[in-house]
Amino acid sequence: MNKPVLNIGVTGLNAIDSPGPGVAVIRGLREAASFDVRIIGFAYESMEPGIYMHDLVDRTYQIPYPSAGTDVLLSRLEYIQSRENLHVIIPNFDAELYSFIKLEDKLMQMGIHMFLPTQAQFEERHKVNLSDFGKKYGLDVPLGKAIYDSSEIFGLQNEFDFPMMIKGKWYDAYIAYNMEQARTYFNKISAKWGLPVVIQRFIHGTEYNVTGLGDGNGNTIAAVPMRKQFITDKGKAWAGISIDDKKLLSITRQFVRETKWRGAFELEMMKTNDNIYYLMEINPRIPAWVYLAVGVGQNIPEALTRLALGKETPAFESYEVGKLFIRYSYDMIVDRTEFEKISINGEL
Repeated sequence: MNKPVLNIGVTGLNAIDSPGPGVAVIRGLREAASFDVRIIGFAYESMEPGIYMHDLVDRTYQIPYPSAGTDVLLSRLEYIQSRENLHVIIPNFDAELYSFIKLEDKLMQMGIHMFLPTQAQFEERHKVNLSDFGKKYGLDVPLGKAIYDSSEIFGLQNEFDFPMMIKGKWYDAYIAYNMEQARTYFNKISAKWGLPVVIQRFIHGTEYNVTGLGDGNGNTIAAVPMRKQFITDKGKAWAGISIDDKKLLSITRQFVRETKWRGAFELEMMKTNDNIYYLMEINPRIPAWVYLAVGVGQNIPEALTRLALGKETPAFESYEVGKLFIRYSYDMIVDRTEFEKISINGEL
């Protein structure tokens, strides 16, 4: 039986030292059992490696940065849709999700399906709101405060001890061991990601992550937990192992059930020596290490696509434990003319 061929747009092609999820998502889509794919890459810069991975990406278009606004993005997507007849788009960056969520209805009218968190879910789980989020849904979350000026750190010394976490609104997190470091990291993050900056109580423990998928009705379609085995200087997992942790899976199902989460997610957790799991962050999209989930039997990109199209998508019941992902880098040789085409024409 011939499988349907879906045209799917994917962002996050920057497979660098802090990689976007796009390449891993595409690998999962290429291995889908229920459909074949033609992949349309969306890139922000001409040096994103995924652009030139022609075995994975069939065609690439540059799209405007989120700061350009939804009208500019919509205009670009209308042009791309006229050329490619997209069925589904899978956005993979936190910072672009706001725009795609706002455009979801208009894109649906164009024949483009997505399966994203609601606007309320997206806003509620922000780092600046995470402490209140934990109280509302019964999850252990370290104390956090949003600040708008580095001088505010002095006034928080009664609530926060050193070391403390300094986090950006969208990305980046640093451990500050003294006031000078805290001010330095505040200035560095605010210059890059804007305000507010989040001060979070430091939790000693072991880092765990869960990638999963909720159907929007409180049901967990997929959930794969892993323990980080190797972490880069940016705090990103460069290696991890799938684990069987019933408590962590129970917390994940509680999160999906209570919030009725719609779409993919990643929970960043810290397990203390007294076996308490603290929720450190909620990323409202597929993480870069999602290919581990595919490799252990839960193809989240495929299931997400099926949900976006309104197809029946049963929950995964199991996954393989003790499988590792180990990230690596390699050099591609790219013809200069390809770089010139994407840089000048905005498509390749």
